[in-house]
Amino acid sequence: MDSLADPHLRFEPVVADPAGPRELVILGSTGSIGTQAIDVVLRNPDRFRVVGLSAAGGRVDLLAEQALRLGVRTVAVARPEAVEPLRAALAAKAAIGTHGPSGPLPTILSGPDAATELAGMECHSVLNGITGSIGLAPTLAALSAGRVLVLANKESLIVGGPLVKAVARPGQIVPVDSEHTALFQGLMGGTRREVRKLVVTASGGPFRGRTREQLAGVTREQALAHPNWDMGPVITINSATLVNKGLEVIEAHLLYDIPFERIEVVVHPQSIVHSMVEFTDGSTLAQASPPDMRMPIALGLGWPDRVPDAAPGCDWTKAATWEFFPLDTEAFPSVGLARQVGAQGGTAPAVFNAANEECVEAFLQGRLPFTGIVDTVAKVVAEHGEPDPGTSLTLADVLAAESWARAATAAYVKEGSR
Repeated sequence: MDSLADPHLRFEPVVADPAGPRELVILGSTGSIGTQAIDVVLRNPDRFRVVGLSAAGGRVDLLAEQALRLGVRTVAVARPEAVEPLRAALAAKAAIGTHGPSGPLPTILSGPDAATELAGMECHSVLNGITGSIGLAPTLAALSAGRVLVLANKESLIVGGPLVKAVARPGQIVPVDSEHTALFQGLMGGTRREVRKLVVTASGGPFRGRTREQLAGVTREQALAHPNWDMGPVITINSATLVNKGLEVIEAHLLYDIPFERIEVVVHPQSIVHSMVEFTDGSTLAQASPPDMRMPIALGLGWPDRVPDAAPGCDWTKAATWEFFPLDTEAFPSVGLARQVGAQGGTAPAVFNAANEECVEAFLQGRLPFTGIVDTVAKVVAEHGEPDPGTSLTLADVLAAESWARAATAAYVKEGSR
């Protein structure tokens, strides 16, 4: 099986660069990944030009400012009711004339399929920075259109792994997660047959060292206070439960075609070493940099070339200590559960992810305790059962499984609140 993300294709790019700046589409432009990607673009106008942006539609002022400053051709919003406010914001900011070059206002696409349509437009690379499994359809659209997919939306690969593998060419996906960027770079140090295992690092989140009993009363504010990273609420909660690390184990398996038993998780509180590759001769290559997502984003956008000064490097003039600890699987059972559903395949990962998304929302709204997140996900996964090994996965299967999982999760949450 060829790797979906193959760093050894450095000298065989899947899409040739045209003359001039590389044209990009950014999905999820008003989120954490999107805004940092735009920062990279604005600091490198000779390298990149954004031609399309998409967002949910909740921050129309920011989206309008981004669109005008970048001079994009097309803007997509998922919420149809955001079209008129966006059109008004674009007109108002264009009239002021302080946000980028003058010219015609961008075309606006709207609706649940708008990002998918945008992902297939003419460009070199599509950065999928959408949060959640709703990013699957845009992922498939970008790959089917022959674009390089700069993937920050891990959920689309996890819930639709076989679908993505069916359309992606080797090397067409460049990962953006800091862990998978680290593995991507580490794998360049040897051939595939020389890889013994992948070591995915985890900060441990805000509750590293706590027992399961001590996690019972965790509050929303405590769970959102990640010690190292500034991320959106869903990813931050996923980091606190270590569900995010479980998803990353599945993603590593799918991206690099490494068996689950050769993918290890280790806790590294400083978040400097982002992951490691151990080779058969006993050597380990680690990728190290301060916790700043602009570095992996820039590598994804510029691959196979690096973008100079994308983010600050390590300061070797100062003393520092890097620590590594084994994962506490009793306090944080999410990684083991993720391995289970990843090995099951079929619609099991979609059920796992959808149930988790519903549980995180319930926790943020005060309807579910912190430990109830993974406990409820485990119940839904168990109720779903084993997939039929003789059935090939379709997009309709994934959507139906997600719908079932969300309803089953809602029932468990409601039952637990009585």
